[in-house]
Amino acid sequence: MQAQCPRCSTRIQIDDTKVPDKPFKVRCPKCQHVMTLPSRGQPPAEAAEPPAAPTPPPAPEEPAPMLSQAALERAERAAAGERDAIIALVGPATEPVQRALEHLGFHVDVVEDIEEGGRLLEQGVYEVAVTSRGVAGPGRPETLAQRMLRMPLDTRRRVFAILVGDEFRTGDGTQAWAVQADLVLHPNDTARAEHLIRATMTERKRLYQPLVDARRRIESE
Repeated sequence: MQAQCPRCSTRIQIDDTKVPDKPFKVRCPKCQHVMTLPSRGQPPAEAAEPPAAPTPPPAPEEPAPMLSQAALERAERAAAGERDAIIALVGPATEPVQRALEHLGFHVDVVEDIEEGGRLLEQGVYEVAVTSRGVAGPGRPETLAQRMLRMPLDTRRRVFAILVGDEFRTGDGTQAWAVQADLVLHPNDTARAEHLIRATMTERKRLYQPLVDARRRIESE
């Protein structure tokens, strides 16, 4: 009996007296491929490769996240040069910070629903976010500050984050860096919030301008 290896095309000669009465396997002496040959009395044939396993279909692409109506409206306002801010604070610091942002030209939403506020923040609805550093207790939803820490880095860079709390020294850059904020405010200093926010935004823009310019060049290519 003669056979041919389907992998390397080596011809194989087998003594007819040694061919069994049922199909049998032979290993190619050259490439070691194992092939199945017919039994005695069947016409000799070249061994065939076993059928290849079917190729699995490509995994479906993740659908792009749907923008909420608020996010779409924010995009329209941004195109018109308008800016939005979100405040999630409890206590007397809320009102002076809100006034400061409004004087700076922001449309301000003061929210209690942190889940919705965090979702809109992640969708790019807000340019500024003001909150406290408080940590949610067991069984309670996470705070807006915690939501911001989970945001992708590129998304987080687009948000000007202000944290307000008794533990902060107003305008302390080291503290702000440690808590991943752009500006920290002590509640007693919120009357100066407008000046502090404006100055810090100007400095932040100066620092990030090379990154913004590089992104614009990449997006235009």
